[in-house]
Amino acid sequence: MNTSVTSPRPASPIVSVPGSLINLFSRIPDSLIALIGRFSIAAIFWKSGQTKIEGLAIDLVSGEFQFGWPHLSESALELFRSEYQLPLLPPELAAPMAAFGEHLFPILILLGLATRFSSLALLIMTMTIQIFVYPDAYPTHGVWAAVLLVLIARGPGVVSIDHWLAKRYSAR
Repeated sequence: MNTSVTSPRPASPIVSVPGSLINLFSRIPDSLIALIGRFSIAAIFWKSGQTKIEGLAIDLVSGEFQFGWPHLSESALELFRSEYQLPLLPPELAAPMAAFGEHLFPILILLGLATRFSSLALLIMTMTIQIFVYPDAYPTHGVWAAVLLVLIARGPGVVSIDHWLAKRYSAR
């Protein structure tokens, strides 16, 4: 019986470099991922909502702001009559609901307030668009769904009102 102990061979640089990178990647904070995801998904839906209204324009990136009494544009209503036809919802109801949702939920997500529920609302909107409006756009909608699912599952991170509220009220 051989009882000699052999020392392990040192790891090859070829093996250690990927391992080191993987270790480095695993240190990316979830809150940073959530913050980038929140900003990105909010911008997508906000910009879409801006195309549906007239009178209010806020550019999230440049900060430019124009204000008039916001109202649904006739072109948005026409799109819901022709291209965005949804079952069970008439265009006169679907268009303002979409415009409202594309403004409210991105603001809440950006603030990190009711993030999980707002993300769920936008996920439902994304699934509706995918199924009934643009079924060939699954690569784009898949990315949106992935970001929204991360926010639903993991929450908005520490840079959020949700985190502040949870911390404040869980201490009591």
